Amino acid sequence: MRKMLVIPAFGLLAACDTVAPVAGTGFNTPAYQAQREAQLAGQGATGDLLLPPATVSQSPLSATGDGTASDIADQTAAALASTSAQSTVPAPVPGTPTNPGISDEQDFAAVSERRSIETDAQRIEQNRQTYEVVAPTAVPQRGQDGQPNIVQYALSTTNPVGTQLYSRAGFNLQAKAQRNCARYPSPDQAQIAFLTNGGPDRDRKGLDPDGDGFACAWDPSPFRSAVSN
Repeated sequence: MRKMLVIPAFGLLAACDTVAPVAGTGFNTPAYQAQREAQLAGQGATGDLLLPPATVSQSPLSATGDGTASDIADQTAAALASTSAQSTVPAPVPGTPTNPGISDEQDFAAVSERRSIETDAQRIEQNRQTYEVVAPTAVPQRGQDGQPNIVQYALSTTNPVGTQLYSRAGFNLQAKAQRNCARYPSPDQAQIAFLTNGGPDRDRKGLDPDGDGFACAWDPSPFRSAVSN
């Protein structure tokens, strides 16, 4: 009775024993291991870079093989080799400019083929012959148009705007000045008209109601500041 119990137990242990793979079959073949290591390294069987799966799938494995691991490895290597050969981009020839728009003036070899010391000397001599010296001329004078020079007038005065220096007589001088000043496109034009018609002593057009010598809010400060700076 004890012998009958021992035999089944020994048989169960034998059934649980792991079967060791046979070398040279399945995925343990040398060809498959070499291919796998090349794929992990990022290269194909021919040493070229691997392409994305979408590109590799253009050369499917043949279904006519015997299905062994060696046959699968050979077909995979052939597919990778053909895909790498189709996608190989020729490298540029050394010394050939890849962008002809870039200047090669910094390349001594390229420049020496086109120019020499003799040609540079000729170019310098041509530049000397065409060189022209322009003599300085006097600054042109301001035209004499008969109008008062408001710049000179501004520099000849020192009183601030609004400080009365000249007497003004009449009624509603501010309202009259506001109405008359509206006829001029700028305070400069109003100041010129004011000086032309007797200003600053007289204000015939009613442009300087406060008697400071400056018509229609004209301000001499910018001209004074320009000279002081």
